[in-house]
Amino acid sequence: MATHPIQFLKREDFKAHEARVCIAQGYTLADTRRPKLFTEEQHFKTQAEMQTLFADLPEALQNAVEIAKRCSLTVVLGKNYLPQFPTPDGMTLDDFLVFEAKRGLEERLTQLYPNAEERDRERPRYYDRLKFETDTIIQMGFPGYFLIVADFIQWGKNNGVPIGPGRGSGAGSLVAYSLKITDLDPTAYALLFERFLNPERVSMPDFDIDFCQENRYRVIDYVRERYGHDAVSQIATFGTMASKAVVRDVGRVLDLPYGLCDKLSKLIPIEQNKPLGLAEAREKEPGINEMMADEGDGESVSELWELALPLEGMTRGVGMHAGGVLIAPGKITDFCPIYLADGADASTVSQFDKDDVEAVGLVKFDFLGLRNLTIIELALKYVEKLTGERPDLMSLGFDDPAAYQILKDANTTAIFQVESDGMKKLLKKLGPDRFEDIIAVLALYRPGPLGSGMVDDFILRKKGEQKIDYYHPDLEGCLAPTYGVIVYQEQVMQISQIIGGYTLGGADMLRRAMGKKKPEEMAKHRTTIAEGAAQKGYDPQLAEHLFDLMTKFAEYGFNKSHTAAYAVVTYHTAWLKAYHCAAFMAATMSSDMDNTDTVKIFFEDTLANKVVVLPPDVNASGYRFEPTDSRTIRYGLGAVKGCGEPAVNSILAARGEGGAFRDIFDFCARVDRRAVNRRVLEALIRAGALDNIAPRTPDGKPHRAKLIASAGVAMEAADQAAASAGQVGLFDTPGEVSEIAPEYIDARPWNERQQLAEEKLAIGFFLSGHPFNSYKDEVRRFVRAPLSRLEPRKDPQMLAGVVAATTVKMGNRGKMAFVTLDDGTAQHEVTVYSETLEAAKGKINADEVLIIEGKVSPDEFRGGLRIIADRLMTLGEARGRYARLLNLRINGEVGKAGGARQASERLRALLATYRGSRDEGGCPIRVHYRNSEAEGDIPLGDDWRVRLEDPLLEGLREWLSSEGVEVVYP
Repeated sequence: MATHPIQFLKREDFKAHEARVCIAQGYTLADTRRPKLFTEEQHFKTQAEMQTLFADLPEALQNAVEIAKRCSLTVVLGKNYLPQFPTPDGMTLDDFLVFEAKRGLEERLTQLYPNAEERDRERPRYYDRLKFETDTIIQMGFPGYFLIVADFIQWGKNNGVPIGPGRGSGAGSLVAYSLKITDLDPTAYALLFERFLNPERVSMPDFDIDFCQENRYRVIDYVRERYGHDAVSQIATFGTMASKAVVRDVGRVLDLPYGLCDKLSKLIPIEQNKPLGLAEAREKEPGINEMMADEGDGESVSELWELALPLEGMTRGVGMHAGGVLIAPGKITDFCPIYLADGADASTVSQFDKDDVEAVGLVKFDFLGLRNLTIIELALKYVEKLTGERPDLMSLGFDDPAAYQILKDANTTAIFQVESDGMKKLLKKLGPDRFEDIIAVLALYRPGPLGSGMVDDFILRKKGEQKIDYYHPDLEGCLAPTYGVIVYQEQVMQISQIIGGYTLGGADMLRRAMGKKKPEEMAKHRTTIAEGAAQKGYDPQLAEHLFDLMTKFAEYGFNKSHTAAYAVVTYHTAWLKAYHCAAFMAATMSSDMDNTDTVKIFFEDTLANKVVVLPPDVNASGYRFEPTDSRTIRYGLGAVKGCGEPAVNSILAARGEGGAFRDIFDFCARVDRRAVNRRVLEALIRAGALDNIAPRTPDGKPHRAKLIASAGVAMEAADQAAASAGQVGLFDTPGEVSEIAPEYIDARPWNERQQLAEEKLAIGFFLSGHPFNSYKDEVRRFVRAPLSRLEPRKDPQMLAGVVAATTVKMGNRGKMAFVTLDDGTAQHEVTVYSETLEAAKGKINADEVLIIEGKVSPDEFRGGLRIIADRLMTLGEARGRYARLLNLRINGEVGKAGGARQASERLRALLATYRGSRDEGGCPIRVHYRNSEAEGDIPLGDDWRVRLEDPLLEGLREWLSSEGVEVVYP
């Protein structure tokens, strides 16, 4: 039989294919050692080419045709195959759905209306809606879907897996609420079932379920056990080579300089958070053609580009969908191919992606991980540990003033969905004081509504500063929650129903048509809504006016069911922060311990909420951050860089077995040194976790420098003790134990600046102090006001602080930087335009003091202050500009140096590197010298002016002591 292995379509694609192989295998094209497994003949040959290839064996071609004739596969598309859900004997799926929904609804009504009389009054409207929904679900053939989802959600809730209150349009279903799939009463917030499952448009329901990240796998394991391991799989995703990535990859296999590839990749513009394709990028970015025309690198760039073009968009690798799980009504291999990735804990994955598995009829269930549920669960455990009671969040209601005060104050770091700076500004303006406001703010904080003026109208109407217009009295009930502003898709549907006579299913079709903006459909609906309004006794012109308004807002309208369900999580996190701040913030920091940038944000917010954070301590800390009382948190050892869970577990086990550690030698002797190696030990020392068992400096502070110097000795002593355990010496007296206690290695104590720098290495930020504190007294001699007291003024002002962060961007005027300045009292972002930035090369360094002269004005757009730098100075330059002289006191140092000549030579050596004229920022020196016979001031000449850089002052203080070196200001 004639066969031909095809690897690429056209012969000229061979080089691109080879580049793709090199990308996957990590080789370069020019590497002579790389395996060459393919030839340029492996393209898709024509019929004529195959006849030529097999001219000597024509029957092989004929056999291939015969086999092809016998191959026949029919794939049925569009039919859904739900797994069989077990029901009690004698009950159909339909009957069981109705039975479970009614039973669940009664439980919900008891919770919602504890008063029996009120419950009896409300019951009919709930049962009417329940019947409509169950009839629709049964008619569409989906009772099994609802029961399957309810089953695994109930298993999760009954087995300690935190599950979200709902997500997406499913929160609009009363059946879902009754089956406890969702936890928000849809009738209380005008959430519509038809937005989820439209009886006039058959489509598969799709519940997205949020699970606690750390427990999600348990529910998936339950589903495998329930329906069979051979019936359940997760879903494949196919990563592709996007434009920016393919440029870098091809550049690597061509062995081109990284800087060149990086520059070319960065030239590709990004629109709507996506890089443009290569062809479009070349049209829109002239810099790409300029690089291709460059005399030096142009040829290499052109070759890279031509090779990248055919590779763009090709599959790079196979991954796994974040939450998609397939459950088949039998073996999943009867419906789609599967594969098993490498690794002991690998799970079965479909070879079809999410669109293809749905096309062949398999039903996808979304098991999504939500970190905030993990945080809430841990916070509740902490609260229970501290108080003995576990709050039931779902029984709280949504009307606690303290929770809303958190939102009004924009104290929303760590609060679900409202953490960003922009959201905080919106909350400040809005001042939410009811649950509907939270629902609205989550829907409004998007580019469309913010740019359309909807948000401003909403805020002004809420404050009573703008008249509320409901367009017609009959629409007040629908639009009152949003003060007459059309915010939600559900409101579009309700207006169409009330004014235009649409069914809610038809109104959903109208909503979809508005989103797609098809002219012929829109014209048809415009006529329909006007005619429906006339039949109901409304003015057709009002209907057309509302149609135009709804069309305008359709692109901004948000799914209220989704935002209402998420508002529950927002409210619960705000309530926890209001009443159990230490427990909540400890849980929040614990959830992201590996990300020091995030921990720093939460740590600073914890302090701002007047909660004390105690430093890490090997005798007191656990793996996670833990509250010790309602206003105190103990830092977790697991958040120390390089100190993983095995190491912490070893420390906790040793502490639990033998009590508190006495010193570093006792610590090293008792922990498992395979887990707690020297790198871990030094990280713990730098973080201050051994401060309570450390030797002391002369001024009584923990001597971390001595601990670091002695770490090797302590580890070695522990190893020797372990090796000689149980051994008896030849001359030992029976019963006598002879040990020579190890001693600390002496070391010079760290100053505050060095200690903070070492601390940052281990923790990622400054825990025990602020780097500006070391310079504060000196800097305040010429920059009087701290950043917290900065106010707008017409005249330029002086600012000082350490550089906390720097972002460099390309603006219309060239490269510009945004520098975050921090002096321990406040942080401010400073804009540095290209001219100033160019003049300040090398001056902007992380954690170094920066002096800025600039203009401070109100920021009308974002609120706060807008600061534009005119001049940047290092601390050394500022000293040169503002200091009057450097005063040095020399006395006994002469004798220690070996005499006057030797002392003067040492002084000369220290000063020589930093000599500079007045124009270069040089400062004059005065030496106050004293011996047994006389004392006096000796001014050094102008040739010995020096730049007052930190290394010079530190060197002088090391020799002459801190008191012997003084920078004198006017």
